[in-house]
Amino acid sequence: MADLRVELYGHLVGHLHGADSRSFDFRTSREAFDRFELGSTVLSESVPLDVAHSRSHATRRRNFFAELLPEGRILARLAAAIDVREYDVVPLLAAYGRDMAGAVQIYDPERPGEPRAPHVTRLGDDGVGRVLRDIQALPLGNAPITGKSSLAGMQEKIVVALIDGTWHQVHDGYPSTHLIKPVPADHPTLIADEEYGTRIARLAGLTDRTAWLQDFDGVTGLVIERYDRTPGGGRIHQEDFNQVLGARGDQKYQAIGGQVSLRRIAQVFAARGDTAGLERLLDLVTVAVAIGNLDLHAKNISLLHPVDGPAQLAPAYDVVPLRQYADAERHANDGAMALAVNDRYVHASLTVDDIVAEAQSWGLRDPRPHVTGLLEQVAAIAGAEEPDPRAHPEVAQRVRGFARNLLEGKAAG
Repeated sequence: MADLRVELYGHLVGHLHGADSRSFDFRTSREAFDRFELGSTVLSESVPLDVAHSRSHATRRRNFFAELLPEGRILARLAAAIDVREYDVVPLLAAYGRDMAGAVQIYDPERPGEPRAPHVTRLGDDGVGRVLRDIQALPLGNAPITGKSSLAGMQEKIVVALIDGTWHQVHDGYPSTHLIKPVPADHPTLIADEEYGTRIARLAGLTDRTAWLQDFDGVTGLVIERYDRTPGGGRIHQEDFNQVLGARGDQKYQAIGGQVSLRRIAQVFAARGDTAGLERLLDLVTVAVAIGNLDLHAKNISLLHPVDGPAQLAPAYDVVPLRQYADAERHANDGAMALAVNDRYVHASLTVDDIVAEAQSWGLRDPRPHVTGLLEQVAAIAGAEEPDPRAHPEVAQRVRGFARNLLEGKAAG
């Protein structure tokens, strides 16, 4: 295998040298500076584009690239399909690095068939249903040989492109525009709950991207418009906060390793004097507490890196009310938040004062009116909007109760 070529927004920025998962490294190419400034963090906050890279930061550079891959069963199936181990980052990126989160593309320039000609094949609704039924054999919806897509996360999903109102399978690095999640066998209401949470977030102004439930030839899926794609299907670069902060895998949860926290995430914006970014982060936290989204972890918060312009907080995504599961089944850390709010994890005990104190620790002055105003908005939205009938029977009642309790000065639970 040759050194892997790393492109960003279609420009060569460097190469991955070495194949061993513990020793491979990234080196910036001279060509990168034809488009980007020396020291630019447009690729990653952890991987600045420098002429010489510090050896002491090599682990963080490797981590950025490893975190481009999915987790759990999806990663295991992708690895099995090309007969490598799950920790073999470089061959996995060589196989699936053509269509990933953001605007980075990675490939082996000496691999047979290079340069690739990205293309699509028509699926239609019946074809999407067929891929969803066969998702075990087609992880992420990747076609054999020409499927080159990778996407972080543990939940089953496929990536597709919506072109002229018709669904298409993507091949050889064609940019996917949407994700589709099937109904999980162990939580049959989960995708309908996510649609409800995402709808609340969109109506509250935390995202402009749509999500809806759709039937695909008898298979229900949650369709999610990708926020790292332009309306025309172009790529927008992004990285999640595991990558930003140098955390790996389950370290996305604060209690595992202590690598991540809301305070550390906020410091990225505070260091730039980005008050608007801090306020948008506060919005994510406020809505998470208001709806019982326990899974606001470091991989569910991301930075966008426009090709020209400063980094900014990405829109809300994976906004899922989860307290109804935690209370009924005593899982998900017994109702604990993925990231502590004011050093407290248990969602049921959180109050407006905790949210305000957390925001103040970031350097925001007088955040209470901002928090209560958003809570009033969420309460009004939840009172007016009904979840899909396939959602959990308690989800709307729970969300309305959490928002009401917080506004009354009580603990959320």
